[in-house]
Amino acid sequence: MYAVIRSGGKQYKVSKDDVISVEKLIGEAGDKVNLNEVLMIGGKGDPIVGDPVIKGAVVNAEVVEQTRAEKIIVFKKKRRHNYRRKNGHQQHLTMLKIVDIKEKETKKAAAVKTDAAPEKEKAPKKEKAPVKKAATAEKTTAKKTVKTDTKTRSVKKKKTEE
Repeated sequence: MYAVIRSGGKQYKVSKDDVISVEKLIGEAGDKVNLNEVLMIGGKGDPIVGDPVIKGAVVNAEVVEQTRAEKIIVFKKKRRHNYRRKNGHQQHLTMLKIVDIKEKETKKAAAVKTDAAPEKEKAPKKEKAPVKKAATAEKTTAKKTVKTDTKTRSVKKKKTEE
């Protein structure tokens, strides 16, 4: 069984017991890491392709070590202008060992989610009582805008009683 995962903006095809190097992830050697961005799972029968990721699929990995890649020399030059710049770059990497690939979430996680969902549905919905329009019309006060030389303001009229 294999999976295609996304980590650090790159995609990796992994299977159980593979050791891969990805861009730096938080964690020390021996820590467990869950990679949730599983794009595809294949190996037995037809492959399962996500849209863009497979919901509930997880690839569990273990951090082997935190390391750095080889140094890359960055040299810039503009001819006939006496312009030369030399810099170096060394990328931080995390070495991961793939422990297992799960197509769907574990039973415990699924049980917790299914128990929580029915509680929300059990709560009865309250129906709103119809509003009486005649009673509210008597209590309202009308506003009138008055324009003066300097500003516009609103003035309340007296209550209308009918």
